Amino acid sequence: MAAFESLLEVRDLHTYYGDSYVLQGVDLRLKSGQVVAILGRNGMGKTTLIRSIFGLTPPRSGEVLFKGKAIQGTAPYQMAGHGISLVAQGRQIFKNLSVRENLLLPISSLATRRLPQADRQPVGTSPQNWTFDSVLAEFPQLKDRLENGGNELSGGEQQMLAIGRALINNPELVLMDEPSEGLSPLFVQHIGTMMARLKTLGHSVLLVEQNLALALSVADYVYIIASGRFVFSGTPKELAEQEEILDVHLGVSGSKSLDSLTA
Repeated sequence: MAAFESLLEVRDLHTYYGDSYVLQGVDLRLKSGQVVAILGRNGMGKTTLIRSIFGLTPPRSGEVLFKGKAIQGTAPYQMAGHGISLVAQGRQIFKNLSVRENLLLPISSLATRRLPQADRQPVGTSPQNWTFDSVLAEFPQLKDRLENGGNELSGGEQQMLAIGRALINNPELVLMDEPSEGLSPLFVQHIGTMMARLKTLGHSVLLVEQNLALALSVADYVYIIASGRFVFSGTPKELAEQEEILDVHLGVSGSKSLDSLTA
């Protein structure tokens, strides 16, 4: 039995951009096997929270615990060693590299030599052991595009590549920042199916998403952030009963039910 109750725990996190006070005391928990969604309007601190957890924008104070161990202050390139991968907003693939090179880069000597083996934390066990071949089996569109540059892919294909690149490190936790942004409805549906599948394969997901229907279709638990603070936390069912929260913070009128959004 693990000594920790949560896979990921954020305690009283405060993050600034210069003098701009963005995260103002955030607390969050994510249990193993959960999909947890962070919702809110633009500019409320969703992406800053992902960046703070992953070490891209280090918090000024507070704690980030992964499997009971404090990881705030860890460099982003070391996060794979802890069992955390990031699918960044805007995909952030290397457009001048081929699909093959993008997928292989996280497990190449160029990446792994920067993290001494003694410092790499075990990522636990998962029903799915991702390899180059299994990623291509999951995303067959990429198999036909292996020698194409990242700049030659559609937005949906780039997102598949970003997710595949994150999975090849065999993470326990995948951080996803706006994975549906700029995608067609068909690809948005595919992203939702993929997140549900990740859960069945033993992965956990922390999802930042503007697409409310997508987020609620996959989330086990929901946080809503406004001006750097959480104003709601609960299950999608509990959120459905909070008409004022839905209206003020998500722009969903009382006449538009969550059932209609996730149908």
